[in-house]
Order: sequence, then C-alpha cells, then structure tokens
Amino acid sequence: MSAWRLARAPGGPVAHGVWQRAARALAMREDATLLRIFVGEAKRHGAHPLYETLVLEARAFGLAGATVLRGPLGYGRSSQLHTTKILRLSDDLPMVVEIVDDEERLDAFLPTVKALMQGQGGLVTLEKVRVIPIEA
Repeated sequence: MSAWRLARAPGGPVAHGVWQRAARALAMREDATLLRIFVGEAKRHGAHPLYETLVLEARAFGLAGATVLRGPLGYGRSSQLHTTKILRLSDDLPMVVEIVDDEERLDAFLPTVKALMQGQGGLVTLEKVRVIPIEA
C-alpha cells in the first residue's frame, strides 16, 4: 500500500501511533541526524506534490518527524532565481523537507527518497543535530 493511502487508512499503522512512539523515543536522546531534501515546489509524484509524498512516506516508514519549509527565494545548479517577487519565476519555489531521526533509520529510508526523486532532480543532505525537547 502506498504511503498516501496508508496515511489515510482508518486503523493503519499511522493511526495506531507508530510515528508518535518514534518521536517519543527520539526525544529521549540528544543526538540525532537531520535529513534535508531540496526539491522544487512544482515537482510531482503521480497526482501529488513530491514534497508531500516524501513526508507521507517518512511517516509510513515510522520516522520520528518531518517538516516542509517553503523558500520565498532561492536558486540551484542552473543559477535561475526562483522568487515570489517575480511573478513569472514564482511557479517552482524551493521546498525543503526536513526529517529528524537516528542515522541508521534515515540511511534505511534513503533508497525510498532516491526512488521518489528519480528523474526529478534535487539535493539531499545529512547532518548531525542535537535534539532539545520542549515539553508542552
């Protein structure tokens, strides 16, 4: 089952709190790894935005947490400026998907990322981070 359907399936693993348990376990540790995925806003995987599919796949995989950030200004390998200020260039703004978890789990998730991004272009980075949980 695809992550898209799994995330919405009543009683699916997501509904049973797989990602909540992973996030709680990660919050108990300080050392973690940050996976950053840079893609264009216009990139798609099937009928859905690529960034959305990446987050849903990460959630289905049981990773601790993911966030999507929209960049109002940026450029990549082509040096073409993407900005909200110039209407004709604002159709493919930079999107950054950030996923935090243990290095081993992110390494296991990387083949999924590569498969989803195949032929799309983009950039993936990994870096060590320190997690500082803030209780509600």
